[in-house]
Amino acid sequence: MENFSDLTNFYVIGISYREADLYTRGKFSLSNEQRQTILDKAKILKIKEIFISSTCNRTEIYTIVNDPSILINLLCENSNGDLKTFENLGYVLKNTEAVNHIFKVGTGLDSQILGDFEIIGQLKSSVNQSKQRNLIGNFTERLMNCVIQASKRIKTETKISSGATSMAYAAVQFIINEIDDVSNKNLLLIGTGKIGRNTCENLVKHTENKKITVINRSIEKAATLGHKFDVLVKDFSKIYSEINKADIIVLATGAEEPLIKNSLLKNNKDLLIVDLTIPSNIQIDETLKNIRIVNLDDLAKVTHNTLSERRKHIPKAQEIIEEIKQEFIQWVYDRRYAPALKALKDKLTKQQDAEMGLRKRKNGVAVNGPSHSYEMINKITGQFAFYLKENPSKANDAMNIFNEVFQLDLHNHE
Repeated sequence: MENFSDLTNFYVIGISYREADLYTRGKFSLSNEQRQTILDKAKILKIKEIFISSTCNRTEIYTIVNDPSILINLLCENSNGDLKTFENLGYVLKNTEAVNHIFKVGTGLDSQILGDFEIIGQLKSSVNQSKQRNLIGNFTERLMNCVIQASKRIKTETKISSGATSMAYAAVQFIINEIDDVSNKNLLLIGTGKIGRNTCENLVKHTENKKITVINRSIEKAATLGHKFDVLVKDFSKIYSEINKADIIVLATGAEEPLIKNSLLKNNKDLLIVDLTIPSNIQIDETLKNIRIVNLDDLAKVTHNTLSERRKHIPKAQEIIEEIKQEFIQWVYDRRYAPALKALKDKLTKQQDAEMGLRKRKNGVAVNGPSHSYEMINKITGQFAFYLKENPSKANDAMNIFNEVFQLDLHNHE
């Protein structure tokens, strides 16, 4: 049995906003069904621990595996991305570098909007999806718990998340800043997923607009949102007539075919479309001069200039991450030594029991091993554990020597 507890085979492969534009990220974006397909294929390939995150910022696969090219192939085969593009714009991180990365991602330090804490919920959801297929083990479970702990502490101990930090909030602030008399505009929100719900809440809270219309493929979900925020709800069959009534459209839904096209826009009035989808659900050419389209990358650029106050708290956030990360790495190395320590303890115990049996045969009287003998065994193994922990650079040599001297059976103790 392979032992991956020393981080050697922990990888993350991905493509993100740092190198890839929105269009390219859209190519590698994975639907829920595509993520499930990759997980099922990973199970067939005997991969034990894996989870997948696909958001507007990035698509990433975290796993324990011998060869990361397996993951890259799975990503390209199950998305619209291709190997050449990934080789140019993607990344492969390993070992502690991969651990560093998930801490930064999970705490909002590597988001397009600094301090965006929606990502930690998305990571939890990704892990839960893998749990349902028994693809989360002790390593990943412990790692995610540590990332969650770091996220909570940063949120409570720093002001890096002061104010709203989500793309939904950024979209609404952009609309308010760019559109005069926004409270009297016809505003259409398409989509009632998480980002759609958050956008609706922010629209109601900050625009004072009484003419917000919500449309979703599921009328039940739209009705629930409409009731909660007192906004108008229309059936999906009315989408095209509502698009042509709108002065502002916020698009927050996924679709296999573009929802907004040239042919569907029948008038020439000014229209602002805020596109929060990836891949984009808009297909409009430059002939429509009166239409302005703003996407996620545009919003990130505008928001980036307003976050100088939050950036002051990055060093404190990094200190919190480093503290919890080191605790995790120490746990990994302690776990690495556990099989050798257990094997040593069992070997010494068996030797003592054998000695007691020999004395019984010689004397014809049952001999009970004194309790202090077992205490001595615990002290010996405890001393060995302390040595390994305090001398990590010598740990491998020490375990090899003990294995050679005592002929430890490590296989049955992993």
